[in-house]
Amino acid sequence: MHDASGVSIRLAGPDDAPVLARLRYEFRASHDLAIEPEAEFFERCTAWMTPRLMPGSSWRCWVAEDGTQVIATAWLQLIDKLPNPVDEAESHGYISSLYVVPARRDAGIGSRLLEECLRECAAAEVDAVILWPTPRSRRLYERFGFVVRDDVLERRMSQPPLHAA
Repeated sequence: MHDASGVSIRLAGPDDAPVLARLRYEFRASHDLAIEPEAEFFERCTAWMTPRLMPGSSWRCWVAEDGTQVIATAWLQLIDKLPNPVDEAESHGYISSLYVVPARRDAGIGSRLLEECLRECAAAEVDAVILWPTPRSRRLYERFGFVVRDDVLERRMSQPPLHAA
């Protein structure tokens, strides 16, 4: 799908894994100090991504291209829920790593990628879509109806639990 700017959006495939690993590194290293050597990360991340980009995977990834250069990406995982006897869909969507290279931000590319993720979620009839925004991306997600919820608990496994006395 092309727009007037010449940017096209397409579903990624296994051959895209190396460039997606590079974009993942750029995204995460721009927010936190990378502790893994870049080459080792590329190898490990490419190996992780390749099977997840195969047809039939629970993961989907879209890329935005300007000509032949990938300039943005968004990942979606469809997560099965346990069966339930109530009127509630039995899957969730998890959006991750929506990233647009800095020089192409504010051109609507992130919105187009997010729309693809949400279309897939609607087609799959998911119950809810979750994500962890960066401070910069929060406004984008809010424009698409995402809200902060007070009924979800999180526990970071790197921290020991606190036990009540």
